[in-house]
Amino acid sequence: MLRQYLDMRTLPALIAILIVGGTVFYSDYLAKKIAAEERIKVEQWVEATQFVISSPAGSDTKLASLVKNEQTSIPIIETDEKDSIISWINLDSQKVINDPSYLKKRLKELKSKHPPILLTMSENPRYVNKYYFGNSLLSKEVRYYPLIQLFIVALFIIVIILSIQLKNKSSQNQVWAGLAKETAHQLGTPVSSLQGWVEMLKETGNEPQIVTELEKDVERLKLVSDRFGKIGSKPQLIQTDIVQQLITMTDYMKRRAPDKVNFELLLHNLQIFTLPVSPQLFDWVIENLLKNALDSMEGTGNIIVDLKDDGENAIIEITDSGKGIPRLMWAQIFKPGFTTKKRGWGLGLSLSKRIIEQYHKGRLFVKTSDLGKGTTFRIELLKKV
Repeated sequence: MLRQYLDMRTLPALIAILIVGGTVFYSDYLAKKIAAEERIKVEQWVEATQFVISSPAGSDTKLASLVKNEQTSIPIIETDEKDSIISWINLDSQKVINDPSYLKKRLKELKSKHPPILLTMSENPRYVNKYYFGNSLLSKEVRYYPLIQLFIVALFIIVIILSIQLKNKSSQNQVWAGLAKETAHQLGTPVSSLQGWVEMLKETGNEPQIVTELEKDVERLKLVSDRFGKIGSKPQLIQTDIVQQLITMTDYMKRRAPDKVNFELLLHNLQIFTLPVSPQLFDWVIENLLKNALDSMEGTGNIIVDLKDDGENAIIEITDSGKGIPRLMWAQIFKPGFTTKKRGWGLGLSLSKRIIEQYHKGRLFVKTSDLGKGTTFRIELLKKV
């Protein structure tokens, strides 16, 4: 049953918690053990120091001197019963010389570390020397080791999570690409059949206007099939007249829009404006944005397509007078699967953003949107990729 609850995201976190938890407990055990041993060493040092000082001349103090001189790692400050500093060892001599308050600061620090070792200096118990001591470098390293390990484990978890996310994203991309190519394959057969019927209608000579419109729709189906077939592969960018592309797409959508929807194309005296794009995919983006504009207006309103040249970029803004988009949703609408419609998969804006930003190195974003007034989508394309 436990395996059902452990996935690739929770397992590394659980392992990390167990590792860090075990390390903390073991490090605490080692730190206490080292602290106890260091206290014994300080007591031995105090006894050895006192023995060397108080021994009569000619006494054998070699062993006591050896114990005294071997103490080079634990900081110790000796004070009298009033905590006036008498001597010190294993502190920074340069700081002692340059900073008059250094010893007092260190004494205050050592008092917070361990209880002092007391040594009565005479028969009067009031005269007591106190020996305050701190932690050796080894003791500090043992105490900080769990934090270092926690940092390493955290990095490990981050790397694992990022790798899982990248793998999932790659899998999703493969699924979408496979779905798109399968859609293109499925469209191929009926499109070919429709082309055959169009040719037969041409030969009969009946209803030429209907045949013309039907032929346009068949060509449109071929274009849609071609677009889906290009998903997942790097498109070839060719110099294309954006002005003509926008005119064609606007006219196409205008013929299929309700009569109460007004279209306006602003070109600012631009007659020819070539950019390196994939014509089929660029048309797809414009079509998606125009369809979204139509859906937001529910059969009546204005759509403005505005093309500008700012020197380095081509700026295309598509503005509608529809319902508008709440500010909190400006980023969400470009995520795969997000949709406010009852039908659809919520892929149009996501694919459009991918086409503009990944394939054309441009930008697609919501420039402005006011609830009840409308929305402006902005495309920025480099004139040179």
